[in-house]
Amino acid sequence: MKLQDLDVIITAPPAPGWGGRYWILVKLTTDTGVTGWGECYASSVGPEAMTHVISDVFERHMLGENPESIELMFRRAYSSGFTQRPDLTVIGAFSGLEIACWDILGKDRDRPVHALLGGRMNDGLRAYTYLYPLPHHPLDGFWTSPQMAAESAAEMVQQGYTAVKFDPAGPYTIRGGHMPAMRYISLSVAFCEAIRDAVGDRADLLFGTHGQFSSGGAIRLARAIEPYGPLWFEEPIPPDNVDEMAKVARATSIPVATGERLCTKAEFAPVLRAGAATILQPALGRAGGIWEMKKVAAMAEAYNAQMAPHLYAGPVEWAANIQLAASIPNLLMIESIDTPFHSDLIGGTLKVENGFVNPPDTPGLGIEVDQALARAHPYEGDGLHLQMQEAPCNYTDGNAFMGGAPPK
Repeated sequence: MKLQDLDVIITAPPAPGWGGRYWILVKLTTDTGVTGWGECYASSVGPEAMTHVISDVFERHMLGENPESIELMFRRAYSSGFTQRPDLTVIGAFSGLEIACWDILGKDRDRPVHALLGGRMNDGLRAYTYLYPLPHHPLDGFWTSPQMAAESAAEMVQQGYTAVKFDPAGPYTIRGGHMPAMRYISLSVAFCEAIRDAVGDRADLLFGTHGQFSSGGAIRLARAIEPYGPLWFEEPIPPDNVDEMAKVARATSIPVATGERLCTKAEFAPVLRAGAATILQPALGRAGGIWEMKKVAAMAEAYNAQMAPHLYAGPVEWAANIQLAASIPNLLMIESIDTPFHSDLIGGTLKVENGFVNPPDTPGLGIEVDQALARAHPYEGDGLHLQMQEAPCNYTDGNAFMGGAPPK
């Protein structure tokens, strides 16, 4: 069995677009007619350019290869161009293709992917969700309203979720990390207080920041929200300075989480060695794929750290997250995004039920992608999947994260 054909589909989720502006889906077919699906989360170049990168990585390192040769193909991509270091764009392309290889292997052997990764360790996978606006909430006001966030949190807990994530401190700016103004520290405290009052001890609070702060600013903010007992403080400073993140981790009782912007074990290992985080959040469509993150999970286990796979993408990456999560002993939880388009794109085969996900026993990733639906929603914009603003933190008029991408 050899890899023979590649198809790339860029699909845009309908408004309001939770999960990003577009998703990059890849379909591989072998010379024996077995197909596999993957998803590339790399978002540092536009989708047209990324399509060419994906094609180049496939043709250069994978075409004609047995899909079993995942280690060999990874080393080819990782070493391409005399690099042997993490390259977000190349490894992002490889990640989606690697996920598709696992889907092929599972289908060829009539086994779910987790059965090929050491077997099923976990049944019900604890899921969490971002707090998104409810139907009656105005989109422009939701992101800075503790009261609306509390209403959304109460609804998510009613649906069975035992953890909710929110990011009230904004902004998502290229100028991070910055020192937060006192008013935004106060707003963060108000969010924590309102959500904790709404859910009590029925749900953990997951405080997101996306690398917005300076080290000192992150420590000030952490100390202000500590009384509300967040389960984690996510990426408190930009991810490129591990020693400074470790300084933040030592200064707060809140566990630090990071990883959605990291790529391969080469970037996760220093985080563990420095004690910069005890919760790792890899995005499998960016970080190197399923096998590479299985290695990271093993490293994390040795450091008594847990895994919480990240998801701000489409349902194919989610399917890969679920397969990895089912196979590792140090799973904390997995991120989920529940929209009709996510569900319809894979025929409703994966679901969050009462706050948990049951890994499928069907072959491969356990999904089949509705190609017609994906192609019926082409991406026609010019923005990146996620796009940071150039303006600095606004110290007078407020900052709104808006779920990572402004509503259409």
